[in-house]
Amino acid sequence: MNELLYIEIPTPDLACVVTWLQTQWQPPYGERVVVPGGVQVQFPERPGQVLAIALWSLQRTTYLKLFRWSDRPLPHERDIQDHLSQNLPQAFPLTYPAPPALDLTQTDIFTALAPHYPKTVNYFQKMPQGERDLQRAYWWETRWRESVKHPQTPRSVVFQQSTPLATNLDYDLIYIGGALGVIHAAVMAQRGYRVLLIERLAFGRMNREWNISRDEFQQLIELGLFTTEEFESLIAREYQDGFNKFFDGNNPPHLKAKVLHTPTVLNIAIDSERLLRLCGEKFRQAGGEIWDETEFTRVDVATDGVQVQMTHRPTGRDRNATARLVVDAMGTASPIAWQLNGGRTFDSVCPTVGAVLSGISKEVWNPDFGDVLNSHGDISRGRQLIWELFPVEGDDLTVYLFHYHQVHPENPGSLLEMYEDFFTILPEYRRCDLDALEWKKPTFGYIPGHFSVGGSDRTVAIDRIVAIGDAASLQSPLVFTGFGSLVRNLGRLTTLLDTALQHDLLAAKHLNTIRAYQSNTAVTWLFSKGMMVPTGKTLPPQRVNAMLNTFFGLLAEEPPEVADTFIKDRFGWWTFNRLALKAAVMNPRLVPWIWEQAGTRDFIRWIGSYLWFAVESLLAWCLRGWFPGWLVRSQSWLESRYPALWLHCLSLSLRIKGGFERSPHITPLPKHPPTRQQVSVG
Repeated sequence: MNELLYIEIPTPDLACVVTWLQTQWQPPYGERVVVPGGVQVQFPERPGQVLAIALWSLQRTTYLKLFRWSDRPLPHERDIQDHLSQNLPQAFPLTYPAPPALDLTQTDIFTALAPHYPKTVNYFQKMPQGERDLQRAYWWETRWRESVKHPQTPRSVVFQQSTPLATNLDYDLIYIGGALGVIHAAVMAQRGYRVLLIERLAFGRMNREWNISRDEFQQLIELGLFTTEEFESLIAREYQDGFNKFFDGNNPPHLKAKVLHTPTVLNIAIDSERLLRLCGEKFRQAGGEIWDETEFTRVDVATDGVQVQMTHRPTGRDRNATARLVVDAMGTASPIAWQLNGGRTFDSVCPTVGAVLSGISKEVWNPDFGDVLNSHGDISRGRQLIWELFPVEGDDLTVYLFHYHQVHPENPGSLLEMYEDFFTILPEYRRCDLDALEWKKPTFGYIPGHFSVGGSDRTVAIDRIVAIGDAASLQSPLVFTGFGSLVRNLGRLTTLLDTALQHDLLAAKHLNTIRAYQSNTAVTWLFSKGMMVPTGKTLPPQRVNAMLNTFFGLLAEEPPEVADTFIKDRFGWWTFNRLALKAAVMNPRLVPWIWEQAGTRDFIRWIGSYLWFAVESLLAWCLRGWFPGWLVRSQSWLESRYPALWLHCLSLSLRIKGGFERSPHITPLPKHPPTRQQVSVG
């Protein structure tokens, strides 16, 4: 038996495909013979030699293989393969469904969505705050879709005015977005700044769970935000090992891979809501204010400050506040980020859905272990679906389903469609009865990515406004979201922001140095591009798994510290090149595959990223031994005489140390935070 063809038919209706093959499809050669569950193509002149079609359903889609029951080629078998490959997509085209437009003043979210997403509605109804959370998921998707479909004409929310506000400023900093925002805001409030935090929802409620490692969280302890004891109280679960394994049932033998063990990657499950509550307490103790259930509407940027306008959602009452600086922490839905960057706001996104649940038997999953990255099938309806599973407190598990996705106006990426997948195929991934599980809360969001060529090709700031976290598209191509990037770079970001505020360096040219760019993570965006199926294209179903197994198989053969270094974005130029060359030797088709999926334009852009990585690596090699030390010794005169030069030198020093390393010991100038009447307007 020889396999001739393997394709995906993007429909979950296996019976419909069987009916089409048995009643409508006519092979160009040979005789179609109906058999249980499919058809065969027989050749009367060659008795016993047939072409057999096998069909099966997995991941809410259908797969087909064509086999030859003969040791020698059969007449016109290539023509029959081509005929199937051309006619099946016409009969079952790939579509990108969108949620319906809803008027929730006339009906509730469950009734409105049940005809379209029946499993999603069914299991959201089992969650404690399921109706509100489903409304949130629907809102998030519709807002994201609108931004993607009209990237050149985003809604204007930032307005410049040439006159001063002519009023005493209420705050030094206004943070818009209370998830990642409160972590950053709490550190700045503890440094003596007057800070306001605006949150659209009730403060402390999260639709995402966070994982990190001990050495990365240490950054927050060293900054003084948490004590070691407080950190221990935030740990929902610490497990022994994390597994990385991609389906390789349809990969050739040399592209099958061992399980990659990563015991110190994302092995700490953080209780995200407890973390937010504790940050909120520390923030308030330091004098910060929180306005939750308050929706941002616009910000007016004047020469001496900013005025933020917002609406209190429960009452509809308009509110406003003034400050020296606005920090955008609104994530992927940020209208500020879309206005500043237009069509290049984000180059990729990971639509991510999941839930916190309990009830999966320990015979199915040992809570001492996590699944960092896992796939249990090939490409499904234009996406390579990937699972994450993290045990948390007690018997609870956090389970995610996501895929790497090209941002495209015809196919923005759907959370609700992914949720229907999630509730359908979770039993395929881990044996369980969904109705026997306890559903605690959903977890969802859009995790953005930006394909940087250099350290300044994305706008993260304009005068008196700066973005952090997902709004700044600070995402690692592998496993880290805005939370991981923010924590790893929090010392760097707060040191630079503190310096800019002390010296009133709040123009765009200064604020744009406050970013968590790393040239080593920038160069790996081509890796994430290889995990995407371009909109409108069809790839061999096993393609993405073959690419993932190539690289993760290499890491599995390396010493454990190499995988740890690579996945935590701590690798250098030599490590990257050595692993890239080994991958190319193992799988010579890897580069052509990536070129095909990325396209010539993006491949050339990546060459620019690689050259920039090489230049920055050389610069870091030349400067690392002396520049940070010289900067510390020169602080006493350089900062006071040339504050703008000091800020840029400090940014360079932190960047050449890689961003992920601990900050050099820089002592801030003695500072007395300005009172409401003393705010500098220079």
